[in-house]
Amino acid sequence: MTAPGSPAWPPAPMSTERLVLRESEARDRPGFVELFASPEVGAYLGGAQPRDRLERTMPEVPGRRTGCFVVERDGAMIGMITLDPRGAERRGHVRPEADEAELGYLFLPEAWNRGFAFEACTAVLDWFTRARPGEPVVLSTQSANVPAMRLAARLGFTEVERFEEYGADQWFGVRAPTAPAA
Repeated sequence: MTAPGSPAWPPAPMSTERLVLRESEARDRPGFVELFASPEVGAYLGGAQPRDRLERTMPEVPGRRTGCFVVERDGAMIGMITLDPRGAERRGHVRPEADEAELGYLFLPEAWNRGFAFEACTAVLDWFTRARPGEPVVLSTQSANVPAMRLAARLGFTEVERFEEYGADQWFGVRAPTAPAA
């Protein structure tokens, strides 16, 4: 987040019971390529990107930007979490001035169904709530992505609206700053 009053970036690496969340490094490049080339990961994001193109165009240190956390387990990247301002031109907002923080995440398929996304997202949301007290966080996903909607509910997001975007029905929710993680 780069808006006025934003927390300093990058934060110190955060550790959970099984994970480390940190800023991107050059050693994460193969993990980023795997994420964006994966048909499973791209299923609700417009599809996988061609691996050869990713290999040619991916920066040496991908994801090195404010709001992007690499999720690491046992020294290897297994996913990423982002907190980005939701642009005013997009549908779905909870404040008239827009610019809410929007949570996004991608995990390699071998990390699915093991609770890593919940653990990592909870840590990032807790960090954000401490850094920006009183600020809501929003999340949007295709309503067909049932696992993502289950995770959103478990993280304390509640539905605000549904709308069509990117040629699909979207679920849009908000997490109040004091929402408990289940």
